[in-house]
Order: sequence, then C-alpha cells, then structure tokens
Amino acid sequence: MRLRTCLPAMLCASMALALALIPAIASAEPFTIKVDDLRNGRFSNEQVYGGFGCHGNNISPRISWTHVPRGTKSIVVTIFDPDAPTGGLGWTHWEIANIPPSESSLERGASGNPKLLPAGAVETLTDFGESRYGGPCPPQGESHRYVVTASALDVAQIDVAPAASPAVVAYQMHGKVIAQAKYVARYRRPLTND
Repeated sequence: MRLRTCLPAMLCASMALALALIPAIASAEPFTIKVDDLRNGRFSNEQVYGGFGCHGNNISPRISWTHVPRGTKSIVVTIFDPDAPTGGLGWTHWEIANIPPSESSLERGASGNPKLLPAGAVETLTDFGESRYGGPCPPQGESHRYVVTASALDVAQIDVAPAASPAVVAYQMHGKVIAQAKYVARYRRPLTND
C-alpha cells in the first residue's frame, strides 16, 4: 500500500528535478572561434603570404574565441589548409601553443611580436619553415579553405619549443584535448599576379 502512495510522489519529484536541470544544460554556450579581420569569411591581401609568388603583407589576423570549456588549462590555436597541393598532407600556416585559458584572442599582428602575444604562448614551426604566421598562398586560380581551430587542453602547457614541427605539436596534444572550436575561412588567389 505504501509503495503505491510513494511511487507517484517519487516519479513527480524525479521529473521536476530533471526539468529543472534542462535549462542549465541547454544554456551552456558552445565553444566558438572566429577570425575578426576577414571580409565575408575571406582573407584579404593584408593576411596573404609574402613569398612563393604571393605578394601579401603577411600580417596575422585577429582571432577570438568564446565559451572556453570548464577545466581548460591552456589553448592551442592553428590555421591549416587541407586543400594544399601536398598529396593529402595539407599545410600548417600558424600554430600557437600554451595560450593561458584566461585569454580570449590573438591580436592582429601578434605573430612575431612578444608584446602582443599572450604571456607564455609559443609560436611553433609552420610548413613555411618559420615559427611565425604564414598567410594563404594557394596556386594561381585556386580557392582554398583555411581551418582555424582552437583546442582546449586539460594541461597548463605542452612540451614544445619554437622549433617544434606541426606533427610534434599534434603528438603533444594527443589525449589532452577537452574540446575544439573550428572556423573555416577561404582565400582565392587570382589567375594574374597578386
């Protein structure tokens, strides 16, 4: 008899608790990243590489992110071109590791400028062979995607130096990524000289 009386009350209490938790779960904002200096999602000549036949200014864009996941102890930001003519290997254009979780952006022109980079951040090697930003420079007439990724890590830093390759950075990140936010930018190189 008691079970019959208690069961509906317990069911109602459980449902009320579940309904109370739904808004808290639903209101959690997703981890996002964006490139603030783009025009309609496309890089301009300011960010384009200066070399390999391209004649851009090679200035690193402002990149910002929001809603860093709880438990994040550092952030790694990368720009990667999956469309590069490298036999499927892609091309790393920028990689910055050990960004403190209190930071929410990389300022325009931060690459190579210790005053603008977050304290403790490390720029590692790109596929241009430099430990600094290298802008888009696809073959003439081609449009490429540039995947900008912020990776939230559960460690305060990964063991990388400026001479670390993209593969070493990826290896050091392995098993430490809590979440990733991605933004896809584009750039089309004209058929004529830049």
